[in-house]
Amino acid sequence: MEAPLLAHTVTKLKGAAGRVVVCGSHGGAYAGLLAVEAGLRGILLNDAGVGREDAGIAGLDVCEASGMAAAALGHTTCRIGNAEDALARGRVTFVNPSAERLGIEPGMTAAEAADRLAGAPLPMRPRADADAEHRHEETINGWHLAICDSASLIRPGEDDGWIVVTASHGGVVGDDPATASKADAALLAFNDAGVGLEDAGVSRLPALQARGIAAVCVDCASAKIGDGASTYEDGVISHMNAAATAMGATAGEPLASFIARVTAAPRS
Repeated sequence: MEAPLLAHTVTKLKGAAGRVVVCGSHGGAYAGLLAVEAGLRGILLNDAGVGREDAGIAGLDVCEASGMAAAALGHTTCRIGNAEDALARGRVTFVNPSAERLGIEPGMTAAEAADRLAGAPLPMRPRADADAEHRHEETINGWHLAICDSASLIRPGEDDGWIVVTASHGGVVGDDPATASKADAALLAFNDAGVGLEDAGVSRLPALQARGIAAVCVDCASAKIGDGASTYEDGVISHMNAAATAMGATAGEPLASFIARVTAAPRS
């Protein structure tokens, strides 16, 4: 039996058609869309604390609409953003009907679930509709603000000095601190993905602190992971690094209020 393909992020599935993938990404709707577009046989994702409106597992329904078996692994059982850890320690928390028909159920190890996914038929139905990821920009008092559905939309170099709100999980990818951000932004925001095992869901914060970049995470229960607008409009700060604290970030404050205070002073 072919071993599952390990992918720290669902944005890198080139050449994975027909494979079972164990992935470190959150299980949001766009993650499901990318899995379907890649032509996978089946996928395991991270439930990211499930969060507001079950956004952390919305990708399971997207996969089901195309006939793809998919399951989510508990954010407290393995580190989000790390596929090796997902396979080694992850345990299933949620399944879609196609995965359930294969005998995959909550509590099952990721390794056993991946073995069962190997017996899934290839999806034959057209891909389900799901929104592509978006980026919105505006300028407030000289501050450039970008609101992104994913950290993958951060522009290296170009976003240096910007305030960038993303709806990605706040974990470094593959335990590599360099993945924390592609730009030296003035302030970055992420979703805490339920924080999870070994605080993996907020591990970008110390990595960015080491680079002198202010960063916060919003509570996954307050904002929909994968939805930048929800992060900005609904998000409530749950964690911050020292650089963000120095800017005035406090736990329990709406992210929009914090950003409004930062941008109230014109930036030269």
